[in-house]
Amino acid sequence: MWFCLALGLVGAATALSQPPPFIPPPPQATPAPANAANPNQRVRIQRPDEPALNDVIANADSEESEGSIRHLRGHVHLETTDKKLSADEVDYDEESGEAVARGNVLFENYLDGSKINCDHGTYNYDTGTGIFWDVRGTSVTQIISRPGLLTTTNPFYFEGKWAERTEDRYIVHDGWITDCIVPKPWWRLTATKFDIIPNDRAYAYRAVFHIRDFPLLYFPVYYKSLKRMPRQSGFLTPNIGHSSRYGGMFGLAYYWAISRSYDTFYRIQDFTARGFAHTFDFRGKVKPGTDFTLNFYAVSDRLKQGGVQFAFDGKSDLGDGWDSRLHLDYLSSFLFRQSFAPSFQGAIFSESHSVGYIDKHWTDYGLYILADRDVEFESIIPSDKIIIRKLPEVDFLGRDQQIAGGSLPVWFSFESSAGMLDRTQPEYQTGRFVGRLDVYPHLSSAAHWSGWNITASVGARETEYGSSLQNGVATGGAILRSAREVRVQILPPSLERIFQSPKWLGGEKVKHVIEPRIEYGFVDGINDFNRIIRFDETDIMSDTNQLTLAIANRLYTKDKDGHVTEVLSWDLSQARYFNPTFGGAVVAGQRNVVESSEELDGFAFLDGPRNYSPIVSALRFQHVVGVDWRIDYDPLLKRVSNSSINVDYRFLAKYFISVGQTEVRPDPSVAPSSDQLHGLVGFGNQNRKGWNGAMSVYYDYKNHVTVFATAEVTYNTDCCGISVEYRRFNIGTRDDTQYRMAFTVSNIGSFGTLQKQDRIF
Repeated sequence: MWFCLALGLVGAATALSQPPPFIPPPPQATPAPANAANPNQRVRIQRPDEPALNDVIANADSEESEGSIRHLRGHVHLETTDKKLSADEVDYDEESGEAVARGNVLFENYLDGSKINCDHGTYNYDTGTGIFWDVRGTSVTQIISRPGLLTTTNPFYFEGKWAERTEDRYIVHDGWITDCIVPKPWWRLTATKFDIIPNDRAYAYRAVFHIRDFPLLYFPVYYKSLKRMPRQSGFLTPNIGHSSRYGGMFGLAYYWAISRSYDTFYRIQDFTARGFAHTFDFRGKVKPGTDFTLNFYAVSDRLKQGGVQFAFDGKSDLGDGWDSRLHLDYLSSFLFRQSFAPSFQGAIFSESHSVGYIDKHWTDYGLYILADRDVEFESIIPSDKIIIRKLPEVDFLGRDQQIAGGSLPVWFSFESSAGMLDRTQPEYQTGRFVGRLDVYPHLSSAAHWSGWNITASVGARETEYGSSLQNGVATGGAILRSAREVRVQILPPSLERIFQSPKWLGGEKVKHVIEPRIEYGFVDGINDFNRIIRFDETDIMSDTNQLTLAIANRLYTKDKDGHVTEVLSWDLSQARYFNPTFGGAVVAGQRNVVESSEELDGFAFLDGPRNYSPIVSALRFQHVVGVDWRIDYDPLLKRVSNSSINVDYRFLAKYFISVGQTEVRPDPSVAPSSDQLHGLVGFGNQNRKGWNGAMSVYYDYKNHVTVFATAEVTYNTDCCGISVEYRRFNIGTRDDTQYRMAFTVSNIGSFGTLQKQDRIF
């Protein structure tokens, strides 16, 4: 019935501030809710004791007949396989199929669950046409849950002065609809006329969207698709806001559903104090296995901080096991990103990565042909950046293959690559194409004896570079790096003991496991490390002679049903360097990065020759409270050099808190020190009725500056919600205060300047 307008017109009235989700055509038919010939047709579920097809069963307290006309009085029910008409009085003509109902009329449609009450009306069971007066009723809500969407189980409620059905459509006059609890709904959509073709489309004429009794939006005509995969071209709701940096913000957008496989979106936004911003998205599904997405953002800024950023992602199944991927990420300047990125993470992200490749995998081998461009922005100065390109590179890999069995099996694997590379940075620039050929075969074996597990591997790595560094400048000739490698890992038997679980930990039993680990690594033959141009991780391999000792403590709990959960792990490790200069790779008084230090610790610590690494501790605990604490103690500095901790706690189902600190205190020659605190506190969630709120803060303790803060408050009713957010940036080049808001209609969407990707929850 006309209740189909619910999903349609409310969606049009709220007019999402972002384009509808892109739904590519499915590669194959999916199981139904529908007839394969008509995916929008609902499945009919047979009811017990229902009438036979084309039969009309009539029941009443009394009945009189006059030819083909039956006069039914008192508790009248006229029922077919999928519909039921109830009233105080019904005059039913069996010959024409016409039924005239009066008094407490109830019309039920079993196909879609709708119920319509009216004062009086007529309905023809043969033609399916009729007229109802003083209409009111409900329709079952179709909930399509997706991230950021407010949902409700309330049915849609509708009213109208009169409604008529003619052939394939319903026309409702002077009506309104809501999914709020009546009689005082939070929102209503009214119109002088609704024209609906079920499962196809709906029009509303002179439509007004009301919040309470306040008319908020008016449009002469609304159109909404009611198909199962609705995507309709049209203007989106204007977004309005204010910023202390940009001034007033006014945006207007248009979404174009080009076809079932392609769509595009364009928004122009006026920052009254700065200039115009342009956003353009284009998405497509070329064929099954091939699709792409293009995002473009540009700002023409009066203060000369504008720029361009675009990203392209595409993939394609080329057939015969070949796949291709392309990710393009272009940023004109880091100053532009810091000035106009909408999120804090986006504003501080100082990298840009682009890569495209085709690949194929066999049982034991893999082939990649790729091109890559990485940009690292060192500051907002345009020339202060590092650009590394691979144009192109070919990688050929061989997985472990057993070449010998018995008590001491042997596996063979290899890595190899060949490519043309270049690097540009303020200090130097390589030639346009620097050749690099790398071949890295391995032999490995494993042995097990009385609980001891030993794995060992040997490898040889030959890498030829077409150019090298000479006195810090990339003008040197070709160089060959020849490395020999031995690695041994020893895992002694684990120590374990089972205890009764304490009450605070839950479960019935607790197992404590201690896992020691010994690793030895030896690399030799890299005599010219500081002449090698660094393009990627391939180039930081250095001479090494080291022993790493590690120990892990783990706690497991088992409940009465036998489920085992790891609640705590604590790893401690330290490396002893028998070659403190790493074959001359480490230079005193500067930051040094070699493969050995990268494998041990995520924080840099080499500022000169040394015999010991920091003691690296990684603690994780998860039971009611979640704790993740990474800490480095440097015996040379005799202090904690790095610490990163985060604690999460959720209680009473609706309250949550997260606090953390990241402190970096290496030697000044390695990196500048920093100390940042962050916290998140809140209650509720996006679907909870009533008040919900959260606040997030990043504070630079060293400089005594709040670099980012946001606070969000949401009030949800039974059918809609309103959210207000305050945001503050202070990242040196940007000191900005913003206010955003959004109004959300349950099961439909939202409009406003607060978008789902910027919400705290």
